[in-house]
Amino acid sequence: MMDPVLYHDWHPVARSEQIATSAMLAADLLDTRVLLWRDSAGLLHAWEDRCPHRGTRLSMGALQNDQVTCPYHGWRFGKEGRCQHIPALPNAPLKAQVTQYQVQEQYGLAWVCLGTPAHNGPPAFPEFASDQLRKVWCGPYAVQASAPRIVENFLDMAHFAFVHEGILGHQDEPVIPDYKVETFDDPEYGSGVWAKECYAWQPQASRSATGASDIEYTYRVIRPLSTILTKNPPGAIREAIAMFVQPLTETSSRAWVIMALNDFVSSEESMREFQDTIFGQDLPILESQYPARLPLAPGAEVSVACDRMSLAYRGYLKQQDLQYGVIR
Repeated sequence: MMDPVLYHDWHPVARSEQIATSAMLAADLLDTRVLLWRDSAGLLHAWEDRCPHRGTRLSMGALQNDQVTCPYHGWRFGKEGRCQHIPALPNAPLKAQVTQYQVQEQYGLAWVCLGTPAHNGPPAFPEFASDQLRKVWCGPYAVQASAPRIVENFLDMAHFAFVHEGILGHQDEPVIPDYKVETFDDPEYGSGVWAKECYAWQPQASRSATGASDIEYTYRVIRPLSTILTKNPPGAIREAIAMFVQPLTETSSRAWVIMALNDFVSSEESMREFQDTIFGQDLPILESQYPARLPLAPGAEVSVACDRMSLAYRGYLKQQDLQYGVIR
């Protein structure tokens, strides 16, 4: 079963810098094997990673002179995906065609759409354009859980005091004050659902934090598998952490995190280590959740008032008619 919502959306599959000129990289997306390769002019291509002859992964073959050679029988395919040569039958008609996908590079990532794009490009991330914010890429984090489960965890503040005790929360300060949840439609982020005026007491809100404080967050879900957390301290520039989840299968995913922060003092390594620690604490929780797919039916899981953003996210997914990685 293929979900049309995700099939026609854009998904991150690799860091752009991973794919050098005249190099290939294999990726997986929505139960589909994807081949990424960059030609001699620097243009990125995305194909189905499957030779149309006998189904071998083309990424196991070779790339030379802007032609991809299958490792099984040596069939060669040009830039447009059409077979150029069959060694065993040099005079055979060349009808074989590799399936091609649309690909874009944005925010330092390669994004692929398997279908006909319902959007002009990847989700909006306005903070990425600010030269006053430092960009740090984290992950990708491999998770044996559905992509919607990962997004919902990102939106949840009540777990801070238990899963991230001593960093993002403390068991002596577990209360989450009420916050607002609304839909939005604006030129910066597009449309979706957001939670604002979200406060949490945190011993160390970031790598550069020097003490505990009440932190105000705004959470935005801008696509079914894309979300941005922003902080806008009084008198300071807005910071953001974006998470884009790549669905490998219905119950396995990779999470890509990009931080746009006003921290030019901490080393990039230490900032990434801080985020690695946070996600590493979330990982066993995410992989323990049952069912692995996110249940959308009312009453399938017990919810309370501080779960309002989670419930709004589930309602948003139902409105989008998402099928993949959820239980309807």
